[in-house]
Amino acid sequence: MFLALRDLRFARGRFALVGAVVALIAVLGVLLSGLASGLADAGISGLRALPVTHMAFDEKATSEQFSRSTVEQEDWRAWSRAPGVERAEPFGNTLANAQVTQGAKKGEQVNLAVFGMAADSSLAPSPSRGDGLEEGSAGIVITREIADLVVKIGDVLTADKSEVPLKVVGLVDKPISYGHIGVAYTDLDTWRRLHYGLPGDLPEAARRQATAVALTLEPGADVAAVEKATATHADSKEATFGASPGYTAESSTMALIKGFLYAISALVVGAFFTVWTVQRKAEIALLKALGAPTGYILRDALAQVVAVLVGATAVGTAVGLALGSAMIGKAPFSLSAPAIATSSGLLIGLGTAGAVVAVRRITAVDSLTALGATR
Repeated sequence: MFLALRDLRFARGRFALVGAVVALIAVLGVLLSGLASGLADAGISGLRALPVTHMAFDEKATSEQFSRSTVEQEDWRAWSRAPGVERAEPFGNTLANAQVTQGAKKGEQVNLAVFGMAADSSLAPSPSRGDGLEEGSAGIVITREIADLVVKIGDVLTADKSEVPLKVVGLVDKPISYGHIGVAYTDLDTWRRLHYGLPGDLPEAARRQATAVALTLEPGADVAAVEKATATHADSKEATFGASPGYTAESSTMALIKGFLYAISALVVGAFFTVWTVQRKAEIALLKALGAPTGYILRDALAQVVAVLVGATAVGTAVGLALGSAMIGKAPFSLSAPAIATSSGLLIGLGTAGAVVAVRRITAVDSLTALGATR
């Protein structure tokens, strides 16, 4: 009895081969999960860090809302008066290019994802070092993504076109970015000058505009009336991630690659155990002739499958974690325990599902085969 366990000992080479294949798939699964998490962090960590539940955009902006939406002062005031709305604050979002004009890296070009907000709002960051935002000061609080470009507190960056001088007043020591560009927080007036690219004073109409209304809603709040009155549409914070440049394309591409990887793992494991079941047909028939129930033989075979998958996946995951740790800081890579656990679980689950189809052939093995019925 225990045919499956004896197979593992006496056919070590064959099982080592399929185990190596499964381990390599596990390594790829960990690396792909880490890259997917890293790309997501690089694309939306700035939005994810905002203390809001929803964003209200101009209803005419049906896609890429952060680059197409414009809301007016009357809109966020109407939202702030609506029932079920705890907070409603203007939020600005734009991408800008600037040059270091004062600092150790003078002349260096720096890309900025500029988030504009009232200096005293709940959206304003709490710097790890330096000072916070001040209204009308043209100061910016940078994140680690920008600081890694050797931009320091006290440096002055000058934005292209508008030629607005931006003094770095604080640092949020976290890797926060938007669209793979480091986030720079500033007050709304400064954001408007950067967004419209106008030197000097802004037109009066521009002083009352923002990209979106940052909302904190009570659970179950009905906002249909205020949406209709303001011609805006509120999306959950998670739904706004798709408006980040390239986020949807990156996420769908990585999901497609991982899907093919898991499908291949199921096919590889299923093919191996199909061949293996055919090769030991005589042994299975002999066990049945000796009185072993079909259910017992199936459980024995599945135990063999699970042992190979769990062992190989554990080894592959460990190797993938080691390789992934070496990639942190050199590529958009982030080790996420839930993502890695999901990847490993899917590999084991789908591999087992593929093997189940293979070992079902055991039910068709005739015990008379062991007694020479086919001769």
